[in-house]
Amino acid sequence: MGLLMSSDWKAKWIESTSDADTVNGPALLFRKEFTSQKKIVSATVFITAHGMYEAYINGQKLGDAYLTPGWTSYNKRLQYQVYDVSKFVKMGKNAIGVNIGSGWYRTSLAWNNNKNIYGEKIGLLAQFEIQYTDGSMETIISDGSWKTSDKGPIRSSEIYNGETYDARKEITGWNDIGYNDQSWQKVMEKEYPKNNLIATYNEPVRMHETFDPIRIFKTPRGEQVIDFGQNLVGWEEIFIKGKAGDSVIVDHAEVLDKEGNFYTDNLRAAKSENIYIINGNDGEFLMPHFTFHGFRYLRIKGFTGEIHTGKIERNRDTMNSDKVPKPPYIFIKAVTLYSDMEATGQFSCSNSMLNQLQHNIQWGQKGNFLDVPTDCPQRDERLGWTVDAQAFSRTASYNMGVHNFFSKWLKDLAADQSENGMVPFVIPNVLGPFAGGSTGWADASTIIPWNMWLAYGDPKILEDQYPSMKAWVGFMQTHSKDYLWNTGFHFGDWLFYRPVDDNDGRSAVTDKYLIAQCFFAYSTQLLVNSAKILNKSEDVQKYSDLLQHLKEAFLKEYVTSSGRLVSGTQTAYVLALQFDMLPENLRAQAAQRLAENIKNYDNHLTTGFLGTPYLCHVLSRFGYDSVAYKLLLQDTYPSWLYPVKMGATTIWERWDGQKPDSSFQTPGMNSFNHYAYGAIGDWMYRNITGIDNYKDAAGYNKISIHPHPGGNLTYANADLETGYGKLNAHWKITEDKFIMDVEIPSNSKAVIYIPASSAESITESGKQLSELKEITVSGKEGKYIVLQSGSGIYHFVSSR
Repeated sequence: MGLLMSSDWKAKWIESTSDADTVNGPALLFRKEFTSQKKIVSATVFITAHGMYEAYINGQKLGDAYLTPGWTSYNKRLQYQVYDVSKFVKMGKNAIGVNIGSGWYRTSLAWNNNKNIYGEKIGLLAQFEIQYTDGSMETIISDGSWKTSDKGPIRSSEIYNGETYDARKEITGWNDIGYNDQSWQKVMEKEYPKNNLIATYNEPVRMHETFDPIRIFKTPRGEQVIDFGQNLVGWEEIFIKGKAGDSVIVDHAEVLDKEGNFYTDNLRAAKSENIYIINGNDGEFLMPHFTFHGFRYLRIKGFTGEIHTGKIERNRDTMNSDKVPKPPYIFIKAVTLYSDMEATGQFSCSNSMLNQLQHNIQWGQKGNFLDVPTDCPQRDERLGWTVDAQAFSRTASYNMGVHNFFSKWLKDLAADQSENGMVPFVIPNVLGPFAGGSTGWADASTIIPWNMWLAYGDPKILEDQYPSMKAWVGFMQTHSKDYLWNTGFHFGDWLFYRPVDDNDGRSAVTDKYLIAQCFFAYSTQLLVNSAKILNKSEDVQKYSDLLQHLKEAFLKEYVTSSGRLVSGTQTAYVLALQFDMLPENLRAQAAQRLAENIKNYDNHLTTGFLGTPYLCHVLSRFGYDSVAYKLLLQDTYPSWLYPVKMGATTIWERWDGQKPDSSFQTPGMNSFNHYAYGAIGDWMYRNITGIDNYKDAAGYNKISIHPHPGGNLTYANADLETGYGKLNAHWKITEDKFIMDVEIPSNSKAVIYIPASSAESITESGKQLSELKEITVSGKEGKYIVLQSGSGIYHFVSSR
């Protein structure tokens, strides 16, 4: 049980008095010894920090999480963690040790030396509840009796610049009993409000996959570089043996340049560099603590010994290798860090490039779902940009269990939302009070809660976020005139297609206010939908009326009498159709215009961050599956498969981050791990294999299996772990048959669409459908026979 009220906290905030306690200074050590004179039943620690912490009891690290307490809007919502330490605390003397670095709390974030955002000093708040066998309780708290030191081995640690670790300054036993801390400084107690303290809501950041080098080589410039074969987020672990005082500098990069050299220009001001200074022992295990990096390649500087790959044991004090060389040497591997979300979905098919695309989508999610949904993990940014999160949220819910992850982040969104309803560009908001209100960005406040409802069927997230959703729609109302929102700053269809030497107007520029009106209507529609689920009948009527006025204003301002939009781009038609901005009688011609536009660009997309997530969905909805497949399978710029063809292992920020001649886009904004365009994964799950909720259902209680074969695919498989159990849809095509294996989880129902000319041409596990009580034929829709079933495992075969 957490501490439910701020008054339950007896602990005091404590800080160091050291002049070295600055954003660029060392991590600080805090410790206290206490004596327990009774037999212990249980012991629990409640702990948080201003900064990032690692805590120890009697020398043993608490938990396996990293970057704790995580990143929230600290001044409003500071998470604490709870640890069961019963197995560590013993009768007699005990010691508590805590190591704290600057972390997101005060390290420079964004640009212009934007440091000390939440405070200038590192701090600790810790409370230990001990229950004894005689029924008594004892509470050990952080207070003025603790000691602190600035002499530890982490000499500096920043999010963007990396960490400097001087192993010569390691203090043996500092976090264990019996250590002499007489030379340590006294702490000072500080009075900070505790009403911002909240229990941890989402899964913590943990270590996951490890990678050994696939190549260790020298570049044309003569630099020593290591390739791990995968663009990932985390850090390196090294086992090193060398001379005391020697240092090894490890730089991080995503790509090599055209000549094969280490490339860091796209990191902008971020050094992304770890420095390790060796203590000269028989061998030492080293890694960072309070930073992270996005990288595929490492550059080793300042170390002349050999670099090897080998097994480094996770207990961090041994190294095993078939052949241990003579020192100096390094054994090195890469370790991933991301929020410990359960893997829930998988997609595969007969096209190897699409399988690599799915791989890239998943790894883009892993790398950027590091406690908050960051835009990118490598340069001087790594912020919770709202547009990336809203564009990708539905895809994210297929790949991983993101209910808690987004629920926590959305609470920060609501906390940072302005009184007038404006939603900041980034959450947590580190850009200032006026950086917000852009269409498609701020709509994360409505779109993500709705997508989480669809994925998990939990109305609590709608209930929690409803005031925020309502406030954002209210902001747009306030800033519109005659139901038309055509004021304010908007990013627009970010990173849309624009040729370098555009002389004939091929750039796909979409009117920003047309986009704004579309998202205004969509957020209002989602508010209506949410009000229905939450039984807010007055709001249903109120916002339904508003929605009607918004669509009428859109027609008057942006649509000609023949149905042509004032912006003729793919994004304009996609948004107008996806959000039902056009009356029924104008939709078919609009879809045709969209298809013609795509053909005019030689079957290439031209959409940016706002149009891309819905592009293929709109095409499929209006009968243009073949066009959607052409876009998906296009492998020249701009397309989803162009980066795959260029060797990408994650999703790129730009369609042409690296050009065909291996030169790069402008380094000012060119991330190679930027998941937004991975939103196509949603279409791959929901259309290629057909897994979705049925109509207005949510959480996969009533399921639709409606596959859309195409693109010369001979098979496609999707597996999804739902709240009810496993949901699978696997289909394949032979010369004369369509075969589909389906698993419907317990307590669920499904509507299954089988491509067939008649029900009589379909069998299930070799039997005619008419012989099966558990399956009913409900009719025919186009080329599909529609079946209804309960839970179970089915094997359908239809003649082609």
